[in-house]
Amino acid sequence: MFAGSNSVLNIIFAPNFIRMKNFVEELKWRGMVHDMMPGVEDYLKEGMGTAYVGIDPTADSLHIGHLVSVMMLKHFQLCGHKPIVLVGGATGMIGDPSGKSEERNLLDETTLRANQEGLKHQLMRFLDFSESAPNAALMVNNYDWMKEHTFLSFIRDIGKHITVNYMMSKDSVKKRLSGEAGEGMSFTEFSYQLVQGYDFLWLYQNRNCKLQMGGSDQWGNITTGTELIRRKASGTAYALTCPLITKADGGKFGKTEKGNVWLDPEKTSPYAFYQFWLNTSDADAEKYIKIFTLISQEEIESLIAQHSQEPHLRLLQKRLAKEMTIFVHSEDDYNTAVEASEILFGKGTTETLAKLPESVFLSVFDGVPMTEVPASSLQEGIPAIEFLADVVGAFTSRGEARRMVKDNGVSINKEKITEEFVVNSALLLNNRYILIQKGKKNFYLVKAV
Repeated sequence: MFAGSNSVLNIIFAPNFIRMKNFVEELKWRGMVHDMMPGVEDYLKEGMGTAYVGIDPTADSLHIGHLVSVMMLKHFQLCGHKPIVLVGGATGMIGDPSGKSEERNLLDETTLRANQEGLKHQLMRFLDFSESAPNAALMVNNYDWMKEHTFLSFIRDIGKHITVNYMMSKDSVKKRLSGEAGEGMSFTEFSYQLVQGYDFLWLYQNRNCKLQMGGSDQWGNITTGTELIRRKASGTAYALTCPLITKADGGKFGKTEKGNVWLDPEKTSPYAFYQFWLNTSDADAEKYIKIFTLISQEEIESLIAQHSQEPHLRLLQKRLAKEMTIFVHSEDDYNTAVEASEILFGKGTTETLAKLPESVFLSVFDGVPMTEVPASSLQEGIPAIEFLADVVGAFTSRGEARRMVKDNGVSINKEKITEEFVVNSALLLNNRYILIQKGKKNFYLVKAV
């Protein structure tokens, strides 16, 4: 659970609490509203509202692209309303065509169930699911109600209420059918919006849910749900979407050279996670700190003003990276990430290196040339000059190595060495690594095998 969420909720529901924070206003100043149906604000003024966001379990971890929807639910709950997370066990078997040019690989039920468990574990960190909370978050799985339907019963009871003309008018469908984005689409994916629309209807009828939220690419699917509720249940429901997050340079948000930035520390280390946010541009940091953190408007405006005065200090990026790393991982992970970062800029020590977990250590030095050395040779010890030139290849000759060592230009495990230095197994970090630094920026790793 995110630290402080319960205290905020206690304030909201305290007897003397006068005015609940306005959810829509909160999203607007954070730049998190793209489209919104008329009546959303009036609905939420009536009392505790209920809204849901759908997440397809295509992996066993969320990535930072999911965090926008999660933050919408987080703000929704902090404003006194009830959030629902719909894990798309059924829709995950189909694949959403929105914003995609190709069909998604379909997953089997066993894989989907395993993925759902991973997502649930992560989501409990961000939302309050405790039954004691008046607006406790709820997690549902659309497979639980879709499995009751046969194909014939679904097209008879649900399909007849939405015309093909209506479904084909959606941008996500038109783009695929026109050939703008690929080779058409299968009936399976064409049916996605109808299944998602039925989810909204089911939650409306069974959980009194009248608002669905998501990314702007989901507008067509969400409004299909509101239309189905109108036609089948004679009810009124609402849609609210946030902008798709982009980078100032036009690159895709949440992607690195290695792929998605995951919330699972086994997939993306806390250090790499921290570095992602730290390395954002000024323009992106200003946008992201509003969207992905709970920092107040006043404090963010103050941070932006400070940053504009001294942009070289990167105050926005540092605060963003801190907030996100603690939010998703922990304060200890944040402190470790900061210490690990300092190693690359000459501030680390042997002690700092020694206490880094192996995963973090390897993340820090990802891409650094690595040489494998028999562990037995290190037990005997190797003279430093021979080790640097002949074993590691950090220098073209022993003479070059000797000259740079004399000039105090070589460190092993962040300690300057002399000609007489001997490299042995006592130096191994995590019982298998030795770090060599040549000058300020050239690093080499040795791995004992």
